[in-house]
Amino acid sequence: MTPFAQTPARAARKRRVARARSPQWAAWAFLAPIVLYLLVFYAYPLFRNVELSLRHYTVRSFVRGDAPFAGFANYAKVFADATFGPALWHTVVFTLVSLAFQFVIGLALALFFLKNFRLSATLRGLFLVPWLLPLIVSASTWSWMLNSDSGVVNAVLAWFGIGPVNWLTSLDWSLWSVIIANIWIGIPFNLVVLYSGLQAISPAIYEAAALDGAGGWQRFWKVTFPLLRPVSAITLLLGLVYTLKVFDIIWIMTKGGPSGSSTTFATWSYRLGFGNLVPSFGPGAAVGNLLIVMALIFGLVYIRRRVVT
Repeated sequence: MTPFAQTPARAARKRRVARARSPQWAAWAFLAPIVLYLLVFYAYPLFRNVELSLRHYTVRSFVRGDAPFAGFANYAKVFADATFGPALWHTVVFTLVSLAFQFVIGLALALFFLKNFRLSATLRGLFLVPWLLPLIVSASTWSWMLNSDSGVVNAVLAWFGIGPVNWLTSLDWSLWSVIIANIWIGIPFNLVVLYSGLQAISPAIYEAAALDGAGGWQRFWKVTFPLLRPVSAITLLLGLVYTLKVFDIIWIMTKGGPSGSSTTFATWSYRLGFGNLVPSFGPGAAVGNLLIVMALIFGLVYIRRRVVT
């Protein structure tokens, strides 16, 4: 027998190894497109944004790619800027108020449509319209409705002897104007997700609670809300990540003004990087990274709580 000859047992073992490796290669083949997508559209932009925030970029150095290393100087400049405190406060207020009203109104509507009355499906479809419209259309519509001179909101208030209110040009009302518009846009998302979560709760649980003498509010607080908690948590997390980075609505309606009264981190980052005659790419990227860190912290808190529970 030559040294290159294979015994039947050895050949069978090689075939088994080849068959075992085949599913692994197939799994990697299916995984490769999503990995490539994440690297190109998420990992590289994130790396590039971090790199921008650590260098002193000008228009010339941005084109030539020879910007000097600045370390954390851009972050120090952002923290020392007089806009940082108000922008942080506006971002927190805009996010928390929007999330609270979107969730409460979305949950109330989900409970309402759970009754499956006539035309309920049609009404649910109509509630999706704000979510399906392009943001530029929604923001432009709200800008027209809240116009101080010819807006329909001030016209309605005038019938009751109120106003006019300078919704978009007042230091007191500009932030609340964009919050109202953002709440209107975000309600359909909460409605759809929470309605799906409510449908997953078995009616037998409600029947058992009713037999035990639980009233409507007791069934909601003791049955519905606890069983809806996982869906509520992911709804709030996704809404938080989306609301933190809202830019289109604010920029179209107020551009962060007047006098920075509706400026958030998202609009401030854009203004630093692209809204000035002399762009500040480094500080603008630093503000954007602060938004990423805020979203990451809340995401890790959610994952931690899910693991613990």
